[in-house]
Amino acid sequence: LAVANIGAVIMPWMVFYHQSAVVDKGMTTKDLRAARRDTAMGAVITQLIMIAILVTVAATIGVYHPGESLNTVQQIADALTPFLGKTVGTILFALGMVGASLVAAIVVSLATAWGLGEVSGYQRSLEHQPRKAPWFYVTYTAMLIIGGVVVVSGVNLVNLSVAVQVMNAALLPIVLGFLYLLALKALPKPYRLHGGYSVVVGMVVAITSILGMYAAVSPFF
Repeated sequence: LAVANIGAVIMPWMVFYHQSAVVDKGMTTKDLRAARRDTAMGAVITQLIMIAILVTVAATIGVYHPGESLNTVQQIADALTPFLGKTVGTILFALGMVGASLVAAIVVSLATAWGLGEVSGYQRSLEHQPRKAPWFYVTYTAMLIIGGVVVVSGVNLVNLSVAVQVMNAALLPIVLGFLYLLALKALPKPYRLHGGYSVVVGMVVAITSILGMYAAVSPFF
């Protein structure tokens, strides 16, 4: 679960989504400071939300129902909602799940459509109408449909989520390694990593990569 949490916080595909979104917005080096602030704010806010959820679960289920099995979304809902009242708790939990699902569906589908577009060369921009970028919108729609099919297929979504996040952590060494080398050597000199900051970033990359490799090999031992 600890490794899965790393995969949930630093998702490899988010690197590709982020750079594609920057390109799609038409941002330039003049927007670099604003882009950094945007990324930093998003990272802080999402982590605060995650911390709030963990504290809430620990203060409710962890205190009153220690050791309770939480293997399905329904079990999580049933365990959390009584503390807020059945009606209010159910509504808040449902709104949280719907909001998170919508954001995830849009981001993952866009990352796939943009990524495949970069590989294959088809038109790929939200600025284009479907007639001008048909394959972009076909890929985007197909990903949404596939996600919907998986949800209604009856697969255990909790186990699937943990497995996907562990896979994310296992892929981190590849993505972060190339990203670090890119920032260290390939970027124009004014924008490269240098000095103590490059050392700190390198240490973070090394630690997360080691944990990612551990996630990849641990199931076999």
